Amino acid sequence: MKKKPLSTPDLNREAKLKAFDRLLTVMNELRENCPWDKKQTLESLRHLTIEETYELSDAILEGNLNEVKKELGDLMLHNVFYARIASEQGVFDIADVLNAICDKLIERHPHVYGDVIADDEQTVKENWEKIKLRTGNKSVLEGVPKSLPALVKAIRIQDKARGVGFDWERKEQVWEKVEEEMQEFKAEFNASSHDALNKEKALAEFGDLLFSLVNYARFINIDPEEALERTNKKFIKRFQYLETESAKDGKRMGEMTLAEMDEYWNRAKQL
Repeated sequence: MKKKPLSTPDLNREAKLKAFDRLLTVMNELRENCPWDKKQTLESLRHLTIEETYELSDAILEGNLNEVKKELGDLMLHNVFYARIASEQGVFDIADVLNAICDKLIERHPHVYGDVIADDEQTVKENWEKIKLRTGNKSVLEGVPKSLPALVKAIRIQDKARGVGFDWERKEQVWEKVEEEMQEFKAEFNASSHDALNKEKALAEFGDLLFSLVNYARFINIDPEEALERTNKKFIKRFQYLETESAKDGKRMGEMTLAEMDEYWNRAKQL
């Protein structure tokens, strides 16, 4: 017998439904009356959606909740826009989209809507991957988008492999793999010190090293994409300090020595 899911009463449900209905109305009005909105297709919106997703990511990393709200609105608009275009083609509409995701969530959460027991996050993930294989996926890795940035793709690949038990047992084993890949990468460059560098082999070894570092980050609960982006932002902030403060002193980028630039850089690190 299925368990009956319990949910906290949503005291603001009516206002939320009214707001969503308003968005659908505005979308229909824009599609029918705005020259720009009339021209859009699934393909023309694609790159804009990707841009909006990155803007949401930026807002989350910056901790700017007001911007998060705005970017979520932009993405919600894109969702109903795609559904509106598809409905014009007689393929599906927003109701089909919402019902499909509800059906999928119910199917893939048998520990909530069925009799399966899952008391921790890892068990939930394992069940999720097994259900996908039973319902048509030929490979555990099938759901990893080909167009994902390589670093994000590595994270998703490793998460999915872990979901079916293909993973290291201890973080110490993963770190040993990192050190092994580092030695192989260094050995490739040492071997090439008197000869032309084998670029293909160097690329392969460096890729192995990055993949193993991503794996270790996952084991210690660090998101490598977020970590690298935070470092990017830190570098940008310090480099721009170097540019502005050196300009105040009448100096030009490209004309200073490395030692001169390091003075400003070290100052930036103290901020």
